[in-house]
Amino acid sequence: MGAQRYAEIERETNETRIKVRLRLDGSGQYDIRTGVNFLDHMLAQVSRHGFFDVEIEARGDLEVDCHHTAEDIGIALGQAFSEALGDKEGISRYGSAFAPMDEALALCALDFSGRPYLSFDCNFTTPRLGDLDAETVEEFFRAFSVRGGCAIHIKVLSGKNNHHIAEAVFKAFAQSCGAAASRDLRVRGARSTKGSL
Repeated sequence: MGAQRYAEIERETNETRIKVRLRLDGSGQYDIRTGVNFLDHMLAQVSRHGFFDVEIEARGDLEVDCHHTAEDIGIALGQAFSEALGDKEGISRYGSAFAPMDEALALCALDFSGRPYLSFDCNFTTPRLGDLDAETVEEFFRAFSVRGGCAIHIKVLSGKNNHHIAEAVFKAFAQSCGAAASRDLRVRGARSTKGSL
């Protein structure tokens, strides 16, 4: 089975205080308290559908808005993935998934390449998703990409209900992360002709 792939991250700025605990080889258990209820719901999808055990505690300047909180959680969670993956030897590296949520359908493809990139093709038709500013969804994924060292492509193929669209996106992302982070016995070293990621 190999060593436990685990990381603990603490991030503190003048705007936020974030604590993240991540176990990659988990069962989808989570304890998430960000102060933004809709974001809690979306991050729970990442844990449950990626089979990661996740604890996140965040305190942010929500009296301003939720932007800093969502972005900094993306930073901390991406960093946790990077640390837990270590040298990335033996991992599948790539993951992709379609996730339907009723009428909504989202695609996510992900590569733990060490090179951050985000393509986010998703247009919400409302400015708010519960208590989360809709535009911060993209900022969360951009921050995760940069600190996680991964290329992420997200495309919403259909959908009318904005809650369903967001949930499909996070579920597709979760499954893609789970597949990309999984160990593959056929992989010797890093899955790259360069010899490292």
